[in-house]
Amino acid sequence: MNKIDTIVFDLGGVLIDWNPDYVFKKVFDNEEEMRWFYKNICTSDWNEEQDAGRSLQQATEDLVKKFPEHEKNIRIYYDRWEEMLGGPINETVDVLKHLKHKDDYRLFALTNWSAETFPVALDRYDFLHWFHGRLVSGEEKMRKPYAEIYELLIHRFGIDPSHAVYIDDNLRNLVPAKELGFQTIHFQSPEQFKKELSDILGEELKP
Repeated sequence: MNKIDTIVFDLGGVLIDWNPDYVFKKVFDNEEEMRWFYKNICTSDWNEEQDAGRSLQQATEDLVKKFPEHEKNIRIYYDRWEEMLGGPINETVDVLKHLKHKDDYRLFALTNWSAETFPVALDRYDFLHWFHGRLVSGEEKMRKPYAEIYELLIHRFGIDPSHAVYIDDNLRNLVPAKELGFQTIHFQSPEQFKKELSDILGEELKP
């Protein structure tokens, strides 16, 4: 097996706890109404278009025009976006810190994130500055799981996928990475992630 020299992290759900529930549980009277809103109005597909470069203003106005009866809650999505940031996933950040202090690995981030909201996270979380490089979908106008953003990551930072690991909490996003030759870890919990990465690297990951 090839020695690993590069580790690529997804951010949301791996290093940062982001969840619109933190806002909309205060807005809706019950879980069913909230889930209906996500499924039919502010959908994941709609949100991902902002990750791919669409402006928050255009996204909001287009949706308000389509669903004027839901205008108040649609506008809440980005007006209160910062409240959706639940904070760092500390156990994963500890692993990143451990890796940062070693000379054996290059560390990168590959994230689906709006270019307009990412600066908020950069200001809030120091560990986002620990990477040797970051690729933010909204800045590049392309997003996961399309192969082009993984190929851009490889070429921009000179990554050899056969010597790299990619970590993501979304199984869909692991498929192109695996097809390009990365070893992959499906992040499900900090403990599970730490064990799998330790096994791949052949070393104990201490805080």
